[in-house]
Amino acid sequence: MFLSVFDMFKVGVGPSSSHTIGPMVAAARFLDHLRAQPFGVAGLQASLHGSLAFTGVGHATDRAVILGLAGFRADDYDAEKAEAELARITAEHTVSPKGLGTLRFHPKDDLVFDYGPPLPGHANGLVLRGTDSQGDVITQVTYYSIGGGFVLTADELAAGKDSDDGPPVPYPFKSADEMLQMAETSGKSIAAMKRANELSRMPDADLDRGLARIWEVMDGCITRGLTTDGTLPGGLQVRRRAKGIYDALMAERGMNLTAPHTINDYMSTYAMAVNEENAAGGQVVTAPTNGAAGVVPATIRYWLDHVPGASVARVPDFLLTAAAIGGLIKFNASISGAECGCQAEVGSAAAMAASGLAAVLGGTAEQIENAAEIALEHHLGMTCDPVKGLVQVPCIERNGLGAIKAVSAASLSLRGDGKHLVSLDVAIETMRQTGADMSEKYKETALGGLAVNVPNC
Repeated sequence: MFLSVFDMFKVGVGPSSSHTIGPMVAAARFLDHLRAQPFGVAGLQASLHGSLAFTGVGHATDRAVILGLAGFRADDYDAEKAEAELARITAEHTVSPKGLGTLRFHPKDDLVFDYGPPLPGHANGLVLRGTDSQGDVITQVTYYSIGGGFVLTADELAAGKDSDDGPPVPYPFKSADEMLQMAETSGKSIAAMKRANELSRMPDADLDRGLARIWEVMDGCITRGLTTDGTLPGGLQVRRRAKGIYDALMAERGMNLTAPHTINDYMSTYAMAVNEENAAGGQVVTAPTNGAAGVVPATIRYWLDHVPGASVARVPDFLLTAAAIGGLIKFNASISGAECGCQAEVGSAAAMAASGLAAVLGGTAEQIENAAEIALEHHLGMTCDPVKGLVQVPCIERNGLGAIKAVSAASLSLRGDGKHLVSLDVAIETMRQTGADMSEKYKETALGGLAVNVPNC
């Protein structure tokens, strides 16, 4: 099993990795499918199913599909160009993806929200179709957005293709227990083993450049969020709060008026800054998802800004360790809120952040595994119930509390010797089982919980 650090951390656009980035990726794959066909198509159609239909408007899924079919990509998204193209498509009812000519596509008629039962493979399903000049479907592909921006066709999902199928890697751990055994046998840290696996697929310079880019985008996202105020889009009239809180924290420095627990406000504000940017449709990094994008960068920023001895040179070790833990969770359970609730998003992010922090603070492999387990265990059962289907309430504050839990989990683990009762593997399996038992109302459908108990219109 190999999931690259760049699979877990993807540069993309808000507000949702599974509902925005995933559908855009699916559209790009469908365009490639059309380019490979011996026949041409005259038009395009799309239908959204399951969670993609129920919360698609709030998550900008419709926009993502439209722009994806027009040739836009999440990793180099240009917001100004996208807005101009959306206006043109709405007026002219055509898209012109590279190499396919001008195709008929009227969003009002050709993009359907299907509120019936979800497709059989996953809660996040979409079907993309190519039509002839008479409007008859001549080719179609079913895609599933399985969380974190990962996309599989129905055939790939049925075949179990949910990870890299390339050549073997030096340390192919599929469980936390295997990871710990390999660390003990090799004498390498988790970050070192993950680095060796990555270097089996790419040059050292590319890995370092990519890791630096991931932190650059994360840190830039925090900075934008801390310096931008206003009201978030979507109709809930949620005010941005990160800037105001951060400004107040800066004003209080050196005044000897702050309580020790104020450090929690810093952690929360860093995370909220990211998720306010995400809610506004800005550039973020999946960590492992957009809905949980604030936890890992907030924990790194906390470490760099507030912990003596922290160095940006160690950020790659943080990210590699976190990616190793995130890969285990994704492989053995899920990182999708539509599949397992928010325990799979913010819970997974907190486990990743706790493991990364424990690593850069000098933790052993056993302490790192313990940190991840503590963080995940205390998110078990958390539902995904976004008000009005927007990644705002309770998502923004929830990232702040996830970062606080991550730091607490890392600190607790480092106070011990790594020996503990509940293993990370058990916590991951428990999360999977809990997600399977969870009502669909609490899996990113906005049909239960806060989503129905908070007035949103």
